[in-house]
Amino acid sequence: MIEVKSLKKTYGNKDALRGISFDIKQGEIFGLLGPNGAGKSTTLKILTGQLLPSYGEAKILGMDTIKERNKLYSNIGVVPENANLYERLSILQNLEFFCRLYNCSPSSIDSYLEQVRLTVDKHTQVKKLSKGMKQKVLLIRALLHNPKVLFLDEPTSGLDPTSADEIHKILRKLNGEGMTIMLTSHNMEEVDKLCNRVAFLNDGKLAEVGLPEELKLKYAEKNVRVLVQENGKPEEKVLSIFGEQSAALISGWIRDGKIRSIHSCEPTLADIFMKVTGRDLK
Repeated sequence: MIEVKSLKKTYGNKDALRGISFDIKQGEIFGLLGPNGAGKSTTLKILTGQLLPSYGEAKILGMDTIKERNKLYSNIGVVPENANLYERLSILQNLEFFCRLYNCSPSSIDSYLEQVRLTVDKHTQVKKLSKGMKQKVLLIRALLHNPKVLFLDEPTSGLDPTSADEIHKILRKLNGEGMTIMLTSHNMEEVDKLCNRVAFLNDGKLAEVGLPEELKLKYAEKNVRVLVQENGKPEEKVLSIFGEQSAALISGWIRDGKIRSIHSCEPTLADIFMKVTGRDLK
């Protein structure tokens, strides 16, 4: 669905992208992860025809994102990080205007408003909405023309957990119906919940690409943490997952009823990002 080859973007003396390549299959949720300034938004803007690359190419559904962007727009939906709605118009007026612009039916507006619990607010001016409500309107707007690919730039940045969860549910539902989704984020927990594959972007270069579970196994410590109750106090033991000694100790603790919990030392995606790039996501 999406092909990116040797993509570069330079702003003056700054290299925002330094030759990144990846592809996204139909029906995937693909996460592009990295801290602010890593090149995430630049990548998204090139893919959605808003920016010209300095070098390389990007295709969506086989269409060049620059040469064929007029054809492209009817097949993609975009949710930007910053709301670009008409503040003086109501929610409904914004959505109806978009339908006229894209020559699509407004028949699905009420259904989407109900899904995100905005039905009673549909006649409210956008300038009176919270950030979470605006983000929901942006998502509905991006879906009204039934795009094949959906792009989201930091879709839940600054939202409360309830609003973020509502958006996650909609994205999972859309993906279950076959929509291909690409999102950028620095929220590793969000990406872990949603994405089939992830790519770590750091200083304009891809540091790692893979399935979340495969990356966790690849970078996991080969240990387990065992909480053992001894002498009336819980004590944490860290043991290698290899070797007869660890097996004998754990077996004995189980036999004596001393184990309170046992966990693998599986890293989070944030841990892996730090290990691969040497920096955190802030």
